[in-house]
Amino acid sequence: MKIIKLLSLAILFTGAIYGQVATKHAITLELAKKIAVAAENKANQMNIDVVIAIVDDGGNLVYFERMNGAQLGSIKVAKKKAVSAIFFKRPTKAYQERVAGGNNALLSVDEILPFEGGAPLVYENNYIGAIGVSGGTPEQDGIIAEAGAKILEEVAK
Repeated sequence: MKIIKLLSLAILFTGAIYGQVATKHAITLELAKKIAVAAENKANQMNIDVVIAIVDDGGNLVYFERMNGAQLGSIKVAKKKAVSAIFFKRPTKAYQERVAGGNNALLSVDEILPFEGGAPLVYENNYIGAIGVSGGTPEQDGIIAEAGAKILEEVAK
């Protein structure tokens, strides 16, 4: 009886080791470039020079673009908006609204930037990355980021 229990445990643990490898969707450089092109096209339509940062699901930079004429201060802001969007799985507009509503405690969280312009990139209900845009008003940045995020639905098919 002890031998059967030991064999059962060995099979159980062996299955657990092999069962922990997962397949996940990830943002590729090619996809990041397509998202950036959609965002850049929207920025051009709006006549705004912006910085576009696209990060993976760990907040690591995958693609970065600074349009001619975009302000230097927007470099760090765009990346931080993207990181904020992926780390907390929501558009940065949500933080802007909460701070405007009086929730100033959010300002003490290092990875939150409460300005519109960051949007998570979601594919098949999986958060694969985020886009951050800076250079216009927060509302303009949000529109441009959403244009980039929305193209994911079309190009990822």
